[in-house]
Amino acid sequence: MEDLVTYITQEPSDDVEEKIKYKYPNISCELLTSDVGQINDRLGEDESLLMKLYGFLQNESPLNPLLASFFSKVLSILIGRKPEQIVEFLRKREDFVDLMIKHIGTSAIMDLLLRMLTCVEPQQLRQDVLNWLNEEKVIQRLVDMVQPCQDEDRHSNASQSLCEIIRLSRDQMFQVQGCSEPDPLLATLEKQETVEQLLSNIFDKEKNDSAIVSVIQILLTLFETRRPAHPSFSVNQSILEAVRPRLKDFHQLLLEPPKKNIMKTTWGVLDPPVGNTRLNVVRLVASLLQTNTHIINMELINLNTLGVILDMYFKYIWNNFLHLQVEICTAMILAMPPAQSENLKIDSDQEPVRESHLLKHLFQKCQFLQRILDAWSSNEKAQAEGGRRQGYMGHLTRIANSIVHNSDKGPNGAQIQQLISELTEDDKERWETFISGQLADTNKRNTVDLVNTHHIHSSSDDEVDFKDSGFHQDSSLQQAFSDYQMQQMTSNFIEQFGFNDEEFADQDDVVDIPFDRISDINFSLNTNESANIALFEACCKEKIQQFEDAGSDEEDIWDEKDVTFAPEAQRHDALLFCDGCPVVSGPLWTANFDDIPMDTGSSTAMGESAPASTTAAPASPSSPAVIPESAGWSSSNASPDKAMGWADFSSNFSPVR
Repeated sequence: MEDLVTYITQEPSDDVEEKIKYKYPNISCELLTSDVGQINDRLGEDESLLMKLYGFLQNESPLNPLLASFFSKVLSILIGRKPEQIVEFLRKREDFVDLMIKHIGTSAIMDLLLRMLTCVEPQQLRQDVLNWLNEEKVIQRLVDMVQPCQDEDRHSNASQSLCEIIRLSRDQMFQVQGCSEPDPLLATLEKQETVEQLLSNIFDKEKNDSAIVSVIQILLTLFETRRPAHPSFSVNQSILEAVRPRLKDFHQLLLEPPKKNIMKTTWGVLDPPVGNTRLNVVRLVASLLQTNTHIINMELINLNTLGVILDMYFKYIWNNFLHLQVEICTAMILAMPPAQSENLKIDSDQEPVRESHLLKHLFQKCQFLQRILDAWSSNEKAQAEGGRRQGYMGHLTRIANSIVHNSDKGPNGAQIQQLISELTEDDKERWETFISGQLADTNKRNTVDLVNTHHIHSSSDDEVDFKDSGFHQDSSLQQAFSDYQMQQMTSNFIEQFGFNDEEFADQDDVVDIPFDRISDINFSLNTNESANIALFEACCKEKIQQFEDAGSDEEDIWDEKDVTFAPEAQRHDALLFCDGCPVVSGPLWTANFDDIPMDTGSSTAMGESAPASTTAAPASPSSPAVIPESAGWSSSNASPDKAMGWADFSSNFSPVR
């Protein structure tokens, strides 16, 4: 056991050949994690072995990623099988949390930390672990890892750890609703001071793309409402209070992102490119809009963040990641009812109506409709001059349709109609013409018709069109296929489960096989076949050019009256084999037939040589020529002892059309 633990915790010697360097560590890990009770007991209850295993964490960074995965795998299975002993052992190690945070840049160590939150049972022991980790300030230490002075691996793994803690804690709260104690790690993460510390890490120091994206990922996870029906999953107001003062900093990131190199693309130069930072800021704005909070909405309006996002939409015409997020933002503004703190508009003849400030800002300050009309006209002009269709046109079509739909049936329909009516006469006329003209035509083109609503044209070169050919149009084909589907192919369901005597009998003795009725399947069509056959042959004669070479050797291959085999002198490699099946490649071919014995009790073995016949009996369409199981097929240059057998072959030698 000591040797097995040593193999997974100590670096192999550099003298060992590279391809077998990690052979013994890998085998040792597989043995220790084989989930054998004796091994788990020996390893989990022997403190000297545990100390030897724990010593791996005390190595300097960076850890060997392969050995770290072995170490994490072994300790994880011990946490699942011996939770009390392992938790007690780790709590006695005062530097455990420090070492875990120190090596958080190694993915296997991050996985081990998450294992401690998910694999510890029973519930009370898990709650003790959460309280212990919270007392050790594991959340605050992970937050400190997400700042510009740390490397990108620490940013990513610390951010992912915090995101997973949020999701796992919320899922656990939903599953164990009767638990009286709240999750201390989640409560710490949702505190206003924790969120403020995260934002301070990225805004009060130098701008770092990786750190900014990592913090935004954490905020997006905090704003997730995976189960909105549960009251505990509403967005915590303390998070919004921490984010609101920093909205101006996020807005500034849209205007001045971290420095990016000029990007040359096949269609032009991006200076600067959108970048991961600005894309995630737009995603954050979409999540903030989804909270539908009055103070957040008003801050976005004052900053004109929506106007900047629309500018980016029309500037970066090929970035569909950006286009999708902008579409989400506009769709929420159009379809979302006004926030509770929005002002009431009181008319003399109607009940008080709550108006959306975001909607008013979008239509008036951002000139939403005018920009859609201008972009559409610009695209049509570019296409008329031979240019490409702009990359945002698909999303722009959906945005325009969303406006039309919500003006008719949405919760803000009255306000949208009012805002449209307040446009200038020119803009109003342009919009009405657009939705009844270009937009309607585009929607019609984008509508997928059913197959039977239009004629299907052939894609072949001759462009055959059978729309006027007069094929039989009744429902006999459909009815026949329906009858075919309804036929029973298998035996009735057997209600008795388990083995019976027939399971152990020879296969030849078992008559009741599963598909005992497959031979009864009938697929007959009661149609006028003669008319269809005549029509099909007429079409073939008209469309297919016939070969009229009088000297062609292929004319008499499949003669209905006779089948003649080539003389011995003319035989050559005319019979080919494809996947075990003979394929005739020319007119000159040969076949060797074994003598058919009259006594059914004996037959020539498959593929054995036998006297060959050079002629065959005439075959007719009504009487197909059948080659018996003992028949051996061979090419002319194949020796008799290598003739290929082909069982149960039946062929009709009538002409094939």
